[in-house]
Amino acid sequence: MGHWWYRNIVEPGKLPLLLALASFVLTFLVTRVITRLIRAGRGPFRDISPGGLHVHHVVPGVILMVVGGFIALAGGRRGFGAGAAAVLFGIGVGLVLDEFALILHLDDVYWTEEGTKSVEIVILTAALVALVLGGFLPFGVNELSPDETSDRLTVVRTVAGNFFLAVVALLKGKARIAVIGVFVPFVALFGAVRLARPNSPWARRFYRRRPKARARAQVRAYRHDRRWSGLRRKVEHLIGGAPSR
Repeated sequence: MGHWWYRNIVEPGKLPLLLALASFVLTFLVTRVITRLIRAGRGPFRDISPGGLHVHHVVPGVILMVVGGFIALAGGRRGFGAGAAAVLFGIGVGLVLDEFALILHLDDVYWTEEGTKSVEIVILTAALVALVLGGFLPFGVNELSPDETSDRLTVVRTVAGNFFLAVVALLKGKARIAVIGVFVPFVALFGAVRLARPNSPWARRFYRRRPKARARAQVRAYRHDRRWSGLRRKVEHLIGGAPSR
């Protein structure tokens, strides 16, 4: 276990990333517990409203992200400073993304159905960072060493191909698959070859004069949403709390 830890985390300099991920997830979970207690009127926690101004926790989150980011830039990838910067940055990200929906809508939608977007983006972010920790790099390309310059054309082809698959998946209305496909090219290929979502830019452009393809896309989207949307919503509500009726 110690050998694995050194070879995969310490030696490649991924310890700050691991600390940032852990602090990010822990901050999000603790924040959700506190906000749910405030919502239920339990415990000693209350909203912070100096002078009648409700200060959302995205504000200290942004401050911590700025402080942690500048400390990380000023230092190296190793040592206590790098670890402290990673923890501060992770805490800040947890606070900011917990209110991602408020930033997106520019409205207090924390306990509404739109507010579940915050939970979704937190899960997606944690999954992507975990993929990076596991050794996945964007578009499936590792860093080149000096003796690998002859393979640069192969690298360019790989990046261009994987980028193209991710863009096609995005145009087909499959944003989650496209984002994950940046790190796992097979996922982007799966999204690129399947039917587009009915309201996606791809469907509006290429299915306009293909009624059968448009009908198949609508049926498939309906079946997919009926099968998975309810489960995804239950998971989001379990983690972040059910929206107010």
